[in-house]
Amino acid sequence: MGNKNKTISFRVNEDAFEALQEIAAERDISLSAVFRDYVDQLVEHDGQVEVVPEADLENCASEDDVSFPPTVEVPKRFIREHERLELEAEHLREQLDEYKGYVNELQDRLEDEDDDEEILLDELDDENDTYQLR
Repeated sequence: MGNKNKTISFRVNEDAFEALQEIAAERDISLSAVFRDYVDQLVEHDGQVEVVPEADLENCASEDDVSFPPTVEVPKRFIREHERLELEAEHLREQLDEYKGYVNELQDRLEDEDDDEEILLDELDDENDTYQLR
């Protein structure tokens, strides 16, 4: 049994919905992500999360408190590694598309051939140089 995602559904009034959309737009995230972030915080702090206006937060903030909204500094090596992995994933997707095209062509040839005839894969590779597998 894996950790499956569950869907939560509830209703809010139109004003609250528009305010939530504005929050999502300010953060450049989806409305669902706003709720996921809130739920994650709620679960992480065992239900002890209090939502306060920023003005009140600034008044009661001490030097030891973390700024709001919290920020995280990401090392450049992490960003470079992420970009490298994205490029590699794109390359692998392109290779997969090539392989799928090659398999589809082989299947088409197989369907076109007589049922009694044997087809050797080595001969197919020699005949068709348009697909070069890497």
